[in-house]
Amino acid sequence: MEETVTKTFEELEAWKAGRELRIFVFRNIVPILKTLREFDLCDQIKRASRSVTHNVAEGHGRFHFLDNYRFCSQARGSLNEVLDQLITCHDDSLIEDDLYQTGREHFNKTLRILNGYMAWLKRSAKAKDQIIVPPNTPPNL
Repeated sequence: MEETVTKTFEELEAWKAGRELRIFVFRNIVPILKTLREFDLCDQIKRASRSVTHNVAEGHGRFHFLDNYRFCSQARGSLNEVLDQLITCHDDSLIEDDLYQTGREHFNKTLRILNGYMAWLKRSAKAKDQIIVPPNTPPNL
């Protein structure tokens, strides 16, 4: 069986799921928080949701499995921060139940995929030399 090489972070399911979460936050939560003048919470949830995809992308740019894993760990922390902020919005009656539940569904999906990717990175680090050499890389890397 031939192994497929992921060329950009945009192909990663973990990044795609994080992107869906970020888009959900920006299209559904941010406008409500701005209207209610909850600027601090608005800024926090925007930063955290962006941080999920930013860290997955940055980790993918590293050629060591464990280095990539550390960035994914940061992404998972930011993902949990988004959940806490969604809970805060719900507890403070800033968002309705259905919006909160949709946000939790995005969180759960992203967490499941990210955890799977992280497990793969750890297994790959043990199985290999702990370095990924992209195709067509000069031998002196």
